[in-house]
Amino acid sequence: MELSVLLLLALLVGFLLFLVRGHPKSRGNFPPGPRPLPFLGNLLQMDRGGLLNSFMQLREKYGDVFTVHLGPRPVVMLCGTDTIREALVGQAEAFSGRGTVAVVEPIFKEYGVIFANGERWKALRRFSLSTMRDFGMGKRSVEEWIQEEAQCLVEELRKYKGAPLDPTFLLQCITANIICSIVFGKRFDYTDHQFLHLLELIYQSFSLISSFSSQVFELFSAVLKHFPGTHRQISKNLQEILDYIGHSVEQHRATLDPSSPRDFIDTYLLRMEKEKSNHHTEFHHRNLMMSVLSLFFAGTETSSTTLRYGFLLMLKYPHVAEKVQKEIDQVIGSHRLPTLDDRAKMPYTDAVIHEIQRFSDLIPIGVPHRVTKDTMFRGYLLPKNTEVYPILSTALHDPRYFEQPDTFNPEHFLDANGALKKSEAFLPFSTGKRICLGEGIARNELFLFFTTILQNFSVASHVAPKDIDLTPKESGIGKIPPTYQICFLAR
Repeated sequence: MELSVLLLLALLVGFLLFLVRGHPKSRGNFPPGPRPLPFLGNLLQMDRGGLLNSFMQLREKYGDVFTVHLGPRPVVMLCGTDTIREALVGQAEAFSGRGTVAVVEPIFKEYGVIFANGERWKALRRFSLSTMRDFGMGKRSVEEWIQEEAQCLVEELRKYKGAPLDPTFLLQCITANIICSIVFGKRFDYTDHQFLHLLELIYQSFSLISSFSSQVFELFSAVLKHFPGTHRQISKNLQEILDYIGHSVEQHRATLDPSSPRDFIDTYLLRMEKEKSNHHTEFHHRNLMMSVLSLFFAGTETSSTTLRYGFLLMLKYPHVAEKVQKEIDQVIGSHRLPTLDDRAKMPYTDAVIHEIQRFSDLIPIGVPHRVTKDTMFRGYLLPKNTEVYPILSTALHDPRYFEQPDTFNPEHFLDANGALKKSEAFLPFSTGKRICLGEGIARNELFLFFTTILQNFSVASHVAPKDIDLTPKESGIGKIPPTYQICFLAR
């Protein structure tokens, strides 16, 4: 059924519900925003380019803090570096709640480390951080895993002998194998059919979650959930990944050695056993399943998509890739593996990676938050459970911090002496209490994978740099780079 027909049906059903129930009055003193229509909210102010474009247009009229009604519910938008930091850092506890993403809500339902709230979220985050740290995050062992995985990729790329390829799944393989080593206790071969199928499900789901139809679903999920659409394909994909996780959990349970936990799943199962007499524990099977899904999905897709954008940008701006390779040759040479210690001696390369993250703007509208209590913010009263969107794109493109915010320019992160320059506006992992818990491992992956590939290969394309299009394939919750072919030429 056409999306337009479904939307029309949604509007008709919603209007009937409104006539029957009336329009509830929101308490609180919300920031200004366009006047909503009953049930439809601010649909008439939504741009066909998607939610981000719509929010940017409304920001021009209402400023950095404003209210948009996504369907019947009011959502407060936070724009600009200072605004986002004032809320997520300055009032960290109040803004630490997690909002919903309608297309995945039927699967997660506030379970697991990303979508949980309250004490459940605090318990799962503490456990996840300490366990990932125990299994390498922040220690030398994870550096060694990344180095080994990078060498596996180099050997795989040599087999192509410079022939053009779509890098999507190879870049997914390397990032997935790092999180799989921590969560499942093993890595997978790049030809493992089950592994490749799981990666295809993750890639397809992230694309669908970021699609225009999912953004429409966000406005009218209460009605559209009863009709066919991308939301059902997303649920089907995620359920298939959960089936694999469930099978892996049972294998772990059958082979568990309490004296020697192998990975995240083992450690969680031991915690479940320890707390089995506690009827209020958050360490139960459902939170295990959803936490593993969260870590597997986020740990695979975010870093691999950033790398995919990164190499597309190197094709578009070959002079940048050449300068990175010059720095690699000077600091590392060609006969040893890049290490994390090299990063401090390679400010240009580090600035390029920062600029790739800034420019690719991977999660432009941020993962939704909600306030955990009635909260005063800049003179407005946000009632408890009000949803809040920290529009990360407005920090990453903040003209007060980046001279040419819409241009790819590594100089944004270099001072007059050529040293790395930190920026308050660099928020690709968000900030505050909900900052991405995999930030450390992601930064290590990006540096070691990026430098190892460019140490061993130059990149080329059959498309001239001036003709390379950087327009995202999808732009919603996430930004998906366009598909492209790249040649890795041995140096």
